[in-house]
Amino acid sequence: MEWTPIWLSLKLAAITTFILLIIGIPIAYWLSRRSSWVKVIFEAILTMPLVLPPSVLGFYLLLTFSPNGPIGKWLLEYFNLSLVFSFEGLVVASVVYSFPFMISPVKSALAHLPASLAEASYTMGKSKLETFYRVLLPNIKSSLLTATVLTFAHTLGEFGVVLMIGGKLEGVTKVASIAIYDAVDNNQYGQAHQYSLVLFAITFVIVVLVFVFNRNSSGGPLE
Repeated sequence: MEWTPIWLSLKLAAITTFILLIIGIPIAYWLSRRSSWVKVIFEAILTMPLVLPPSVLGFYLLLTFSPNGPIGKWLLEYFNLSLVFSFEGLVVASVVYSFPFMISPVKSALAHLPASLAEASYTMGKSKLETFYRVLLPNIKSSLLTATVLTFAHTLGEFGVVLMIGGKLEGVTKVASIAIYDAVDNNQYGQAHQYSLVLFAITFVIVVLVFVFNRNSSGGPLE
């Protein structure tokens, strides 16, 4: 079995998860505050990847970032950057596709924190930024971990979106899910089983560790 697709999948999942941690948490906090029509529409757009077929999302991303597309043409002209059929394109597509898996658990957890928690921090002279990072986030660490794992695991198993935007270039965009598809398409079921087993094992171990962490955090011992 060629291990490059596995490493590409892990690399893609790690980079995507890191980016979404940086940009997703502040957005989730903003959305968890009082609702408005602007927030409702914005959240609906961010949630679309949950309900849209991956091929539809991938198709529109392909049109957007192709050399003839509005953004793709601009990137190519001013930065000499082409996101179509490149690893960078996979990252952008994965960030868009996995966005709701990061923000939904975090937004829900932040929305359920008592207002008195932040108010008490303010009365002690803490700024909003300090309160956010030192008071609010530590109180939702279980949700943060869940969001991180969901994002990582979801990105690890992506197929339709990454195939549409990245194709299956060896060593560049051919991630494990595409390698499985190719193996089955070529009647190489043994190889497909190997790739599938590795992805299953990685995801299973991560999910078990999350359950153990959450149980220990809540004070419930394992029997």
